[in-house]
Amino acid sequence: MALADMEHAASGCGDSGSPFSEIIELNVGGQVYVTRHKTLIAVPDSLLWNMFSKKSPKELARDSKGRFFLDRDGFLFRYILDYLRDLNLVLPDYFPEKSRLQREADFFLLRDLAKRLNPRVSKDNSISEEISQSDTEDGAQCCSSGEPLRALSASGAMRSPSLDTRKSGYITIGYRGSYTIGRDIQTDAKFRRVARITVCGKTSLAKEVFGDTLNESRDPDRPPERYTSRYYLKYNFLEQAFDKLTEAGFHMVACSSTGTCAYTSNDPNEDKIWTSYTEYVFCRE
Repeated sequence: MALADMEHAASGCGDSGSPFSEIIELNVGGQVYVTRHKTLIAVPDSLLWNMFSKKSPKELARDSKGRFFLDRDGFLFRYILDYLRDLNLVLPDYFPEKSRLQREADFFLLRDLAKRLNPRVSKDNSISEEISQSDTEDGAQCCSSGEPLRALSASGAMRSPSLDTRKSGYITIGYRGSYTIGRDIQTDAKFRRVARITVCGKTSLAKEVFGDTLNESRDPDRPPERYTSRYYLKYNFLEQAFDKLTEAGFHMVACSSTGTCAYTSNDPNEDKIWTSYTEYVFCRE
């Protein structure tokens, strides 16, 4: 039996006359989503509307398990799907990927969503996030003569409002590595590549600092004011993580490291393998 026929038998037909089943499985960039057919066609003339109302199931790409495949950002598609459900969207605090989400909205031909995500759109038309902090403060801090008030530092230079409003807090960077040492004829230790850099701290701070380089797949729906120890970075260079923390105004306040001998032998010609775990604590006051 053809795959489309199997879908009809399992889930029933969608809208009257539609060749698609009522429940549709999608593979978006490796992330699996299950939704209703009517959700995907909620916005006329959008890309998904054209795919699932103007085309047949056989015309659309599928993965190895028969799910409809879209080669787009699987993480950001959750917000696209949320918007299609009720044409409204609430983004989390400190959402660093707003411009990328706008790009996804443009790709899916969701013009109203893309327009509201544009940072130049007025606050009344925005979906969930305010206009940039500097814009709102410049508009609010006006004296009676119409001239904007300016916050000056001791040197007389204007201070950035965004720096004044950043939240304080701690972020802990950890990594686990291994190295070999101890052979009698060996003078230097051989270090292995860092496998994974973990990020612990408040979710909003982690997203603010690391943005799209933060892998949230193990803890995807953590509220912004909650703490997590399950995030990790998509790269393996500690210096890159330190640079991002420094750019965000953090500085290192503590460091701790432990080492354990994981393998040893009485043979002086064999290496002793050690494992280590190191944590760096950064603070922004």
